[in-house]
Amino acid sequence: MIIETDMQANLTVSNHNTNYNFPALIFGILLIICIICGNVLVCLSVYTEKALKTTTNYFIVSLAVADLLLAVLVLPLFVFAEFQDGVWSLNMTICDGLMTMDVMLCTASIFNLCAISIDRFIAVSIPLNYNRKHVDQRQIVLLSGTWILALAVASPVMFGINNVPNRDHSECKLEDNNFVIYSSVCSFFVPCPIMLLLYCGMFRGLRNWEEARKAKLRSSMQACKKLQEAAASLQPLSALPPPLPPVIDKDLADISLEELDQDQYPDSDSPYQADCKDVGVSMLPYPGERYKADQNRQRKRAKINGRERKAMRVLPVVVGAFLFCWTPFFVVHTMRAICEDCDIPSSVTSIVTWLGYVNSALNPIIYTVFNTEFRKFFRKFVPSLPSCFLPERAHL
Repeated sequence: MIIETDMQANLTVSNHNTNYNFPALIFGILLIICIICGNVLVCLSVYTEKALKTTTNYFIVSLAVADLLLAVLVLPLFVFAEFQDGVWSLNMTICDGLMTMDVMLCTASIFNLCAISIDRFIAVSIPLNYNRKHVDQRQIVLLSGTWILALAVASPVMFGINNVPNRDHSECKLEDNNFVIYSSVCSFFVPCPIMLLLYCGMFRGLRNWEEARKAKLRSSMQACKKLQEAAASLQPLSALPPPLPPVIDKDLADISLEELDQDQYPDSDSPYQADCKDVGVSMLPYPGERYKADQNRQRKRAKINGRERKAMRVLPVVVGAFLFCWTPFFVVHTMRAICEDCDIPSSVTSIVTWLGYVNSALNPIIYTVFNTEFRKFFRKFVPSLPSCFLPERAHL
């Protein structure tokens, strides 16, 4: 039976005039090399660099693994088919395996991004209960759930949903239109809005946190300025109190969030603390160990929120690049499934598919541009990269 199927496939393929697409072959090989090298470096950097061993980066490693598997298991066969001008000349069992891995890995990429957004939302909402350095049970559930759900979405292909009557053996694609709609909804059209809503909630929470901190700082600034003025009027010119900290001398609208992190909760031996003592101002609203514990808790919360705010700068870029690359693919393939009579050129389908796969090569580039620690690690392996690609300025 298998021999007859293979003979039928070969006869069908022989009836097509195959035009070899060398540009697709060259571009595909380069893309595979870029994806493998970039994502291997991402995994190695998190494995070897202590500064990168954070829970957020463990999710990024999971995303990099999905991209790596896509480059190893899916792209070679896809590039081979594109090289033959879209004609499938291999066994249909291999085609079904290709479709299974394609659906599962693309879904895993989206679910990993969704898991990152959930993890970031938790980190911003309850920072003091968030374990940044070690993966806890909640994060293990998120990491495992992304892959289990991705496998569940792709499982119908493994169980033979692609084996439809009168199947064209010269083309490798998802044959069941209902499955195309189902997988697109589960893999893209449901998780992406959830992910965007979570990011909106995170940015709103960070903005509210910023305004609350500025309000507290405003009251402290006013009190400290009044006491400084009073102390200056009572003391001779030779014994003027030391100048105010830089953050108090500035207009509140001009204060950066980094200065808020440094100045709102200064160390006990900082000049700010000493200055307030010199003018007779106690930084402690009430004495005792209880206040010290509360102050340490507030300082820790400020530092955590500062880190999360900085970490938020790279993740929207990753999500934006993903949406830019994959939205055309899912829109086109869903339209093909819903409207069977619509004439969508094969070139359009090929372009949006290529665009989706290019996303797997973009993420390592985004990390090196926006993350200082990733950039330092990448420089060890690629020291000849131009400074325009790996700029010295740190965003994260």
